[in-house]
Amino acid sequence: MSIVKIKDDKIDAAVEEAIDLLGGMETVAKAKEKIMLKPNLVSEGRGYTTKPEVIEALARLMKAAGKKVLIGEGSACVVGFNILGGEVYRTTDRELLDGMQQFVFDRLGYTALAESLKVQLVNLHSGEMIDVEVPDGLAFDTITLHHTLGDIDMLCSVPMMKTHTLATVTLGMKNLIGLYPGTAYCSVRSCVHDSAADAGSPGIAFETLDMVKANKLGLVVIDGSMAMEGNGPTDGHVVKMDVIIAGTNPLATDLVAASAMGFEASEIPTLVWGNKAGMGPQNLDEIEIRGAKLDDVKRPFVKPTIYTWNSIRHRFGAEELP
Repeated sequence: MSIVKIKDDKIDAAVEEAIDLLGGMETVAKAKEKIMLKPNLVSEGRGYTTKPEVIEALARLMKAAGKKVLIGEGSACVVGFNILGGEVYRTTDRELLDGMQQFVFDRLGYTALAESLKVQLVNLHSGEMIDVEVPDGLAFDTITLHHTLGDIDMLCSVPMMKTHTLATVTLGMKNLIGLYPGTAYCSVRSCVHDSAADAGSPGIAFETLDMVKANKLGLVVIDGSMAMEGNGPTDGHVVKMDVIIAGTNPLATDLVAASAMGFEASEIPTLVWGNKAGMGPQNLDEIEIRGAKLDDVKRPFVKPTIYTWNSIRHRFGAEELP
């Protein structure tokens, strides 16, 4: 995996260098013809979402390598859609979710980006769905997914580096919560968390790892140009990190990024349970890091106040949209 410092705000150059350190896109995506880029667009705010510049740089590298590229997301909640009067509601209403997703794509510049790149922009909330078996699922035996996730050869998770009050951090694996389609599981995904909590999921780890198992996650590129500390994923404080972290092993990439944020693996349920489920590596010593040294990019983040899902499930996304 690779760590690259962003110099003079040239995000695209840093992304390209991070991929080059992995052997180039031809190596990273060898024998992969169709790739989906999955940014973290939890809502419509630019301060807590993946920068389009990171997605654009990756898409251009993939297209130059002869790959077909898609960009897909299923956002969680937006004021005026499923946030009304300060309350967050759950909904499976297709028309509302379609409107919400288009609003997010438009507001954050992804509609224009997809048009300029001539790539397909996919609303993962609705459309033709498939059922995918989850091997040794922790919360689910099967997961319903947008059909494009079955059609692609590789999924590339591109999260913004953030803390999270439920998951401790939200990085490459946690970003896949946005693949749960709202028309099947409701958005803000509270239905997903209800089921997983009933199965004993700590820190929303089970629903995260099950989604990782259900998909072809072959590359994680973490947007650390700006990052969020404190009570993320939306209410924390934004800090300038100027780093891109990339890797082909999702657990290793998240482990390195979490360490750069000042967290131990033992603090992050998704990493702990990933190891328990047979995913590696177990520790940083097993990871080959190319580029900048981890110690040179470390910054101790203000840690989030941690809540269990069961402690908030009665008030966050608990009610159906009126």
